[in-house]
Amino acid sequence: MRTTRTQVAIVGAGPAGLLLSHLLHRAGIESVVVDIRTYEQIAGTIRAGILEAGSVRLLVDSGVSDRVLSEGHRHDGVVLRFDGENHRIDFQELVGESVWLYPQTEVFLDLSRRRTIDGGDVRYGVADTVVDHTGARPTVTCTEPDGSRVRIEADLLVGADGSRSVCRHAFPPGTRAEWFREYPFAWFGFLTEAPPSHHELIYTRSEFGFALISQRTPTMQRMYFQCAPDERPQDWDDDRIWTEMRRRVNGNGFALREGPISAKMVLPFRSFVTAPLRHDRLLLAGDAAHTVPPTGAKGLNLALADVAVLAEAIGDFYRAGDADVLDRYTERAVRRVWRAQHFSYWATTMLHAVGGASPFDIERQRGELSLIADSRYGAAYFAEAYTGWQQQNQTRRT
Repeated sequence: MRTTRTQVAIVGAGPAGLLLSHLLHRAGIESVVVDIRTYEQIAGTIRAGILEAGSVRLLVDSGVSDRVLSEGHRHDGVVLRFDGENHRIDFQELVGESVWLYPQTEVFLDLSRRRTIDGGDVRYGVADTVVDHTGARPTVTCTEPDGSRVRIEADLLVGADGSRSVCRHAFPPGTRAEWFREYPFAWFGFLTEAPPSHHELIYTRSEFGFALISQRTPTMQRMYFQCAPDERPQDWDDDRIWTEMRRRVNGNGFALREGPISAKMVLPFRSFVTAPLRHDRLLLAGDAAHTVPPTGAKGLNLALADVAVLAEAIGDFYRAGDADVLDRYTERAVRRVWRAQHFSYWATTMLHAVGGASPFDIERQRGELSLIADSRYGAAYFAEAYTGWQQQNQTRRT
């Protein structure tokens, strides 16, 4: 077995793991990143992405790439559509911020390219990964694509390995708490070859359920509608999909731009948080620590925010020579996680139809939406949460 020694071993080469490796490199801290997926598998996973203003600044200012500015689509607001009417929330006018439509796949490509340019040690397609943090130094043992077995020894081990994290399960029993909520619906997502139906995202609440009109490129659009968690994409042909979308969105002078449909999928909803995010010299980040419903566009942004805080904490650890400074990471990261969980839960329950909802619940949803559409203060809260609580993100709590 071959042994590699480094300062930080990172399990997971998605955006969270690669960004952490990049930020540590800029601080003069070595890392090795491993992932069971191949580069092609990660790059070929098509995911939408709304980047908060702070996420964009982090990627650009840290030298990852400025493609998000040149190739992404800046959105200065979103539209809430209910009772057949559009209500625009103007982010710039309310909080002076914007978001960028930039697929998560592109974030991965930017980060991977940056790590390659900088000579980063990133190993894709490993197998039989085993993590151990019980000894003097944490280790990751895995099989390389060529069949050789390697043992990576490090000062710190970071699990950025997604919602099925092996690192999270390596925490000893009783050392972390879990909070979990499952939702009684999912999103049916699809790509359509069509021009944009609108220049900004439209979040729709209707008696038939939620629908989201998003964009991808000038000729390819991504859309979603609320469905049952057990729906099968193969049961839905183009006509059935467009019929469902029309009855939820069309009306009062608005009509969808339609085209051939591809890449159908069903996305289940769940909320999950675990804490603390550190045990000894093992730490968690991104989906390994928390997941949120996609309604609030928080998943990728939370992962990037985690990593920004974690990179600071690791830098403090090496400067101070004291592992206890790593506890600050949990305090700072989890504060933002629960804020995002609340916003995602609130937006989800406000916009989605729930089976068996009483007339009271339906009117209460309308009241919530009206509070945003008709009140500057309600709209400002939505705008601040959607664009990412920038002031809080910039202030480091010591």
